Amino acid sequence: MALRFTTSYLEDSLTLFRMYKRLGEKAMEQLTDEQLYATLDREMNSIGVIVKHIAGNMLSRWSDFLTTDGEKPFRDRDAEFEDPPPTREALMDLWNRGWACVFSALEPLADGDLNRSITIRTEQHSVMQAINRQTTHYAYHVGQIVFLAKHFQSDHWKSLSIPRGESRSFHEKVARKEASQR
Repeated sequence: MALRFTTSYLEDSLTLFRMYKRLGEKAMEQLTDEQLYATLDREMNSIGVIVKHIAGNMLSRWSDFLTTDGEKPFRDRDAEFEDPPPTREALMDLWNRGWACVFSALEPLADGDLNRSITIRTEQHSVMQAINRQTTHYAYHVGQIVFLAKHFQSDHWKSLSIPRGESRSFHEKVARKEASQR
């Protein structure tokens, strides 16, 4: 998942959001339906609950992003941690609706919008601050999804980046490429 060189904050942010979306999806694809709802202990959230929470956050934060508070009256944050959608199909539909809301809010923006003021939970943020806040929030939760998926799959896990033991071959490939360009 190589990133393209850019000096555009918005382009880079969208690329990162798409990368986190793909990471979560690639992790969840490796799981059985039962594993999507499994927990390690009573205090842990299942992947299903994490997805429900992320989607609830996305729908709240990014709906009418520039004009209304990011904590919408329709959001019931506490309920996000209970009763996730009962099927993989319903779970992935919710996941995709959340991400669609993110992208539909951000794709039309221009660099001049980054300094605009928006509100999240009655606190003022620049658009850039709001994007940073949500990037870190989603990275945190996608990391949880990947961690749990890797745990559940154990020896059957398919790496989402450079697999163990393949770093040397990656560095050798880069060195060969650089040598051929000289």
